[in-house]
Amino acid sequence: MKDEYFNYLLLIGLSYGCAIILALILRKMFNVIIKRNSSKDDADPTNLIFIKNSISFLLLLIATSWVFHKIPYLKNLGTALFAGAGVLVAIVGFASQKAFSNIISGIFLLIFKPFKVGEAVRLSSDNLFGVVENITLRHTVIRDFEFKRIIIPNSRISEDVIVNSSIEDAKIRKHLEFDISYDSNIDKAMDIMRTIISDHQFFVDNRTEEQVSNGDPAIDIRVVNLGDFSIKLRAYVWAEDYVQAFVLQTDCLKAVKEKFDQESIEIPFPYRTIVYKDKTNTSTD
Repeated sequence: MKDEYFNYLLLIGLSYGCAIILALILRKMFNVIIKRNSSKDDADPTNLIFIKNSISFLLLLIATSWVFHKIPYLKNLGTALFAGAGVLVAIVGFASQKAFSNIISGIFLLIFKPFKVGEAVRLSSDNLFGVVENITLRHTVIRDFEFKRIIIPNSRISEDVIVNSSIEDAKIRKHLEFDISYDSNIDKAMDIMRTIISDHQFFVDNRTEEQVSNGDPAIDIRVVNLGDFSIKLRAYVWAEDYVQAFVLQTDCLKAVKEKFDQESIEIPFPYRTIVYKDKTNTSTD
């Protein structure tokens, strides 16, 4: 009997030990493959990363099934639990509902690919914006632009509205808006904006050959609103991705403001006129 128990313990130890060692070896192999493919421009590491993150879970699941199958006591125990303990099965099933939901959602994310690793996405419900860094069976890791990692369950992502800035073309069209006073020269303000924006290192000329031959401007600027105290000008500017578009926007806002000051183009602010009424109290006898 002792020898039998020893053999069972040895079987369990070898099964889980082999599963863990094999998982470590396969994960290292996948890391090497992912690193080699990352140098290719059209490489998509999403599938490889998902499989790498799933290896440990799958091998441990296989090892557990093997142990239950090879040890008669555990095999009979498992059969009895699933056959006779309906309440227990229901409780375990309900408790693991979320876990299985995350796993199924992770598989669907891999199949339908609303986003890939390395793409910039925004989740509408939380207004969360960042770059997809990792996808596992349970969750997706998104790195925001403060380099914080946000871990989100896959089931929650699959139910959310996802804005993908990179799914077809990573280029971003940014809207740069400036308010000028009614006394300012509109054409002069537009020329200043075009010059500063076009000189920026991250500006992208997104015109087609036909638009270039027709002489269309590289930067389209329009009057979009006549407000109570200002005229709103909007420049439609292209950049390679969200990060470069953000840098372009902040640099140009500063440079245009400084140039407007030099050229006496006013960026107005709201004016309020406050009238004080002098109420004199008169009395009659």
